[in-house]
Amino acid sequence: MKNSKFLTALLFMAALVLSSCQDEINDETGDNPNTNTANSTTAKNLERSAMYDGSFDDFLDDTSCSSILLPATVTVNNTQVSLVTASDYSLVLELLGAYTDDEDTIEFQFPLTVKLSNYNEVLVTNEAEFETLMEACETAEDEAEDAINCLNIDFPITILTYSTNIEQTGSVVIESEQQLYAYMNNFDDAEFFAVSYPITATLNSNTVVEITSDADLQSYINQCLEIEDDMEDAEDDAEDVEEILVEGLFTIDAFITAGVDTANDFSDYTLNFANDLTVTAEHTTNATIEAVNGTYEVASELDIFVSLTFSQSSNFEILNDTWKVTQYSESTISLQSTTNGAVTLVLAQI
Repeated sequence: MKNSKFLTALLFMAALVLSSCQDEINDETGDNPNTNTANSTTAKNLERSAMYDGSFDDFLDDTSCSSILLPATVTVNNTQVSLVTASDYSLVLELLGAYTDDEDTIEFQFPLTVKLSNYNEVLVTNEAEFETLMEACETAEDEAEDAINCLNIDFPITILTYSTNIEQTGSVVIESEQQLYAYMNNFDDAEFFAVSYPITATLNSNTVVEITSDADLQSYINQCLEIEDDMEDAEDDAEDVEEILVEGLFTIDAFITAGVDTANDFSDYTLNFANDLTVTAEHTTNATIEAVNGTYEVASELDIFVSLTFSQSSNFEILNDTWKVTQYSESTISLQSTTNGAVTLVLAQI
């Protein structure tokens, strides 16, 4: 049974924010073509964009609306790990990535402290309380009230404030995400505001854009959320490709370079992709011929990529590349070289 008292306390804490320091500049004049209320779309966009981003440890808690504060102790696939600093995350990732087809489990040692999207820190004393937090995060995501992590505003920015009769009352310089979240969360219902554009922001961690209006802000948020959804779909597809590789035995059905198919050079070999990220090329007709060992990795961004690395065999080292998956099914995986688009490789399951 869920702890209703804890959920009530959580909702109460979610309504609170940390105090912030703003540099207030009064008597500033300027045009106000775009006033907003505390409940406006722009206010919500700014607030959600400024929420605490807990996505960096999703491999631990599987939610981006909170993070687990260190130090903490977790048990990963029956191995206990002490997390003291962020560098210890690699220990968890190594355990999670050791095999591709196992059911990973993570158990937390309580009590532990969780930082929420509103920057509050909550002491969690048992699994039931932790599950309540996770359900609250899922509800926020379902209702589009969770953090927008794909758009990062560059600070400082200036917010112009106005009275109900559209007279400018001053301005506030915002220096950080936490400060912006607190300001928007506590904005007076009897006032109006406008963002002093232009401002700049970074989309999906790699594209810097200039935002010139509230409509511009909404458009870029829609754009980055769409890209974020596409990246999540690609991640799911990458898991499917990895599963197909591990569960099957493959031959090289085509290897085309400069319009010439040299798949016959590999016709006597099968490729066995193991769940420990190793791949073995074994000769099918002559057991005395030594197998060729290599490694592989499946990754994704907007596309899916398979990296192959063989050694000790010039025949197979020609396959060493990062390949983009252009098409896949249970029976075939079609790949294109990311270094030379004219080079393609097709793996067929036998």
